[in-house]
Amino acid sequence: MTEEARQIALKALEGETRYDGSPFISHADAVARIVTDEIGLPESCAAAVYLHEATRAHKDIDISSFPQDVRMIVDGLNHIATIKPKDTSLEAEKYKKLIVSYCTDPRVSVIKLADRLEVMRNLDMFPKMSRDQKLLETLMLYMPLAHQLGMYNINSELGNIYFRHAEPEQYRAITNKLKATEKDRERLTEEFIEPLKKKLSDAGIQYKLKVRTKSAWSIWRKMQVQKVPFEGVYDVFAIRFIIDCPPEPELEKKLCWQVYSYVTEEYEPDTRRLRDWITTPRPSGYESLHITVNNKRGNTLEVQIRTVRMDDIAENGHAAHWAYKGIKGEETTARWLQSVREALEHPYDAKPEDLPSPPDKEIFVFTPTGELRILSAGASVLDFAFNIHSGLGSRCTGGRVNGKAVQIKEKLKTGDTVEILTQKNQRPNRDWLNWVVTSKARSKIKLELDAEERKKAAEGREILERRLKNWKLDFPDGMQTEYMKALGYKSVLSFMAAIATGDVDINDIKAHIQEKAAAQQVHEQVQQDSASKEKTAYSNSGEDILVLNAKNVKGLDYKMAACCNPVFGDDVFGFVTRSAGIKIHRISCPNAARLLERYPYRIQKVIWQDTAAAGSFLATLSITTEMDHSVLPHIMDVVGQFRASIRSFNVNENPRAGTYEITMRILVPSATELDKVISQTGALKQVSRVKRV
Repeated sequence: MTEEARQIALKALEGETRYDGSPFISHADAVARIVTDEIGLPESCAAAVYLHEATRAHKDIDISSFPQDVRMIVDGLNHIATIKPKDTSLEAEKYKKLIVSYCTDPRVSVIKLADRLEVMRNLDMFPKMSRDQKLLETLMLYMPLAHQLGMYNINSELGNIYFRHAEPEQYRAITNKLKATEKDRERLTEEFIEPLKKKLSDAGIQYKLKVRTKSAWSIWRKMQVQKVPFEGVYDVFAIRFIIDCPPEPELEKKLCWQVYSYVTEEYEPDTRRLRDWITTPRPSGYESLHITVNNKRGNTLEVQIRTVRMDDIAENGHAAHWAYKGIKGEETTARWLQSVREALEHPYDAKPEDLPSPPDKEIFVFTPTGELRILSAGASVLDFAFNIHSGLGSRCTGGRVNGKAVQIKEKLKTGDTVEILTQKNQRPNRDWLNWVVTSKARSKIKLELDAEERKKAAEGREILERRLKNWKLDFPDGMQTEYMKALGYKSVLSFMAAIATGDVDINDIKAHIQEKAAAQQVHEQVQQDSASKEKTAYSNSGEDILVLNAKNVKGLDYKMAACCNPVFGDDVFGFVTRSAGIKIHRISCPNAARLLERYPYRIQKVIWQDTAAAGSFLATLSITTEMDHSVLPHIMDVVGQFRASIRSFNVNENPRAGTYEITMRILVPSATELDKVISQTGALKQVSRVKRV
């Protein structure tokens, strides 16, 4: 399979050369060797390397005869090859997530790392501008990805190559110091193990001693973080005990702790730096004992104790070295990368359809200049426009996706290049809210719609006030609220905007006001005639009439009944009590029927004086609203608009019905003012019922 793929690549790449003049096929050959010989991936991955190089520039090459998993890998590699970061240092996480999103087969990311390793090994052949870009990409994208995949050796080599080119003087200084101190490390190791040999031999412990020296890149990075010189990095090298024993958990723990006890008996330990990842392994699965000790010369040594099984897992990356070094990634991506690592541990067991899929909650889309934007899955051209700039979104009329003209509601997918089309007079409408999924787009559209409605409402209010002035008509708040409700408008803003747009005819308002005025005149005339007859009847009959707001008439005082709290203008009657003078009740009082029927001889006919006296009346309202905290200040604002004041305000929650039951006691000068409060309160969208009690 590999040779067949290579022949296809050889033919496709014929005549193509690298910067040093060598045939381009040499790059594919070198990557294939890294994939199979150094990483240990199967032959199908080497074939995918060749097919990727063949098809990325020649998309018409037929590879349908190769297995599905190979074609899937090739497709992922071809997608990654299209990534052209503009500023990797600022958007490294975005581009790393984009690479991951293209890796539908977990081996894609590993092959891409092998590709980058081969490029870095031959970095000297590239021109300076290209070399600098590849250095930056390697530092910000590929080294963190190698860490996350647990490929420590590749990450270390990439780091050293980056360090050698980016900081050549520092690199030479550290590597020279490592060479100069190599004999010292060998001597320290021999001196360290000498007093322990007999103890370990007598205990029958089979082990191998390994010296791990930090890479120049890792040492330099620690020097920068800790702000110490080369000599201040205590763990430039570590002495590692690798115990040879059967992979039995209890036996492994026992032997590791036994070696630990021999070491700490011989050398002074720094218990603050003890790391016990055997009793409690890291979430990644890493197991080892780490201890720092001082020898008799005062040298500080790091000692690591583990078994062959533990060392194999750590060295081969299955323990996810990045996790215990504190490198953090986006949660869903980290979970997917963990499944990638698990799949890599058993590459021959997994079928293509069983391989893990990358996170699918985001899509990665490019501007025409190559800038990368991350959007929620299902985002449209309109979402993309608002992501770029709210002004661009508001004027958006459509777009071009990969050069093809589309509507603003067209859904985007990862890898699309999107150009936004605009018109100066374009404005958002409410349908747009159905075509976007991102919160930024939704909030901006709502703001634009509200601003437009407020502008129209101001125009409508100006039109209405000017016409009313010309007609010499009044449109009281109560009448306006009643008219709005009849037409189905829930807010004054939307009503006034409808006047501006012509949805509400201003002449219909005029006709309504005139009809109400005519009806009011008839009603007042009837009331005057009735009052005149009533007064005449009262005077002719010689009955006493109590004129409210005048005290001590015929030596009697009066009080407003607490059961119904009459207000100036209500239909009322008086009831003579035995000890509290005359109590004034509303005709609609719950007790009225009983009093009128059982005590007719104690009923006092009363009338209000023609105008309200200075003073206030107490009224109680029962209000039912949605369970929404914002409604409470709205109700108080309504009361504040009129000649009324709140005396008490009590709120009870009704969780079953999802409502607030509010009891509000207010002082008002008249029934007219009370009706205004009731009308405006009932007009609030959260209020379902207002009742006077």
